Amino acid sequence: MADAAQNLAERARARGAARASILVVEDDEAMRDLLREALEDDGYAVEAVGGGRAGVDRVQRGGIDLVISDVKMPDLDGLDMLREIKAVTPTPHVITITAFGSIDTAIRAVKLGAFDYITKPFEIDQLILSVEKALAERELRSEVARLRAEVQRSTRWGDIVGRSPAMREIFETIRRLSASDVTVLVTGESGTGKELVAKSLHFNSPRKGRPFVPLNCATIPDTLLDSELFGHKRGAFTDARADRAGLFVEADGGTLFLDEIAELSPALQAKLLRVIQEGEIRPLGASRAVSVDVRVIAATNKDLEARLKTGAFREDLYYRLNVIHIHLPPLRDRTEDLLALSDHFLSACAARAGKEVRGLHESATKAMLAHAWPGNVRELENTIERAVALCEGRFIRVEDLPAAVRERRPGEPDTLQTALARGLTLAELEREYIQRVLTAEGGNKTRAAQRLGLDRKTLYRKLEEYAAEGGAPVKDKDEPSE
Repeated sequence: MADAAQNLAERARARGAARASILVVEDDEAMRDLLREALEDDGYAVEAVGGGRAGVDRVQRGGIDLVISDVKMPDLDGLDMLREIKAVTPTPHVITITAFGSIDTAIRAVKLGAFDYITKPFEIDQLILSVEKALAERELRSEVARLRAEVQRSTRWGDIVGRSPAMREIFETIRRLSASDVTVLVTGESGTGKELVAKSLHFNSPRKGRPFVPLNCATIPDTLLDSELFGHKRGAFTDARADRAGLFVEADGGTLFLDEIAELSPALQAKLLRVIQEGEIRPLGASRAVSVDVRVIAATNKDLEARLKTGAFREDLYYRLNVIHIHLPPLRDRTEDLLALSDHFLSACAARAGKEVRGLHESATKAMLAHAWPGNVRELENTIERAVALCEGRFIRVEDLPAAVRERRPGEPDTLQTALARGLTLAELEREYIQRVLTAEGGNKTRAAQRLGLDRKTLYRKLEEYAAEGGAPVKDKDEPSE
């Protein structure tokens, strides 16, 4: 017994400060004091109460990691207490002890969520071992939960899902803009999720409590778009039978998202520029301007810089919109995101359909990874929704996918087949692949080198060789502008 006490004391000295908070619930005062003393000697912070009701009340106040409880107590049975404790969040682990042990009681305790069940009489070392196991498992669960939350944060921002370096950089940009309301230009192919980025910018900004108003500039004739944006007064034109406020007034205090901004006519571009610069609009037929406070986020799948050169888009408006530029790469250039997006859409579609579809069969995964996804994320979402509707088991199989995804079309990109058809040498294929990866990483040479499996110096040397052979090098985002 002396040896056991010495061992406990040595463990307590080794552990130092209290590592966890334990609540002892025991109606026998002598046993309660014994347990408290033994646990405190082992380095734990211990509280003790004399009944089940007091135990539940203490757990509900929070801060308890583990409960050690008797089963037979006069005011509230230990198993009933266990049931109530399991309704508390966060829930402490529970070890039950009793002098009336039976298989039936043990089974009931475990079913109710007890971590362990110990029958009196027992050795203190036996209890301490059970306590250590319970707290170790609790710590492990907390770590798993933390890691899951960390993975969740790194693979999505709001409704945007992605784990590729390019998407993580976009998440970071949105985070850094959370206290700002500057204008933003979002570019990318159709279906890449530009409106989701705009919504994330709005709902993580100081304007999140005000309206988010989206408008696709390509869906409204130019003759009506002026009135739609800036409003009109009654009688301003033939069909103007009543005043109309316009979307800028509707979005006052919030955000106006202008998709397909490249479709604006030169006249509307000039009016939009004035709103951004002056913070006021003049509805059609109005005699004076109206002040508005609106953040503008614009998006396009067109090359605005090319339109600047032809005069189709105003240079001054471009620079007003392009205070912050976020480019969404196509899905084919970020295949790391494909399966994460698939899981996201699958969970949502299965829940809506009331089906227990758990994932993708290997055959479906291979077909989807081989597809070029010309419709990007929008096409992927439609594909998963269709597959869930057709799926008859727990896993989506290749036959559940559309023919366009199941079968590679002749015109679809296939790096090796294309290289063979074009007669590329190995050096030419390497050069083209390096340049594509660098473009996909937004010109960031550090990430491109990691993705290519090269060290940074080797990548720089190759790019210098390519530049000497002809062709402008891609600017490294890691380096300051000259």
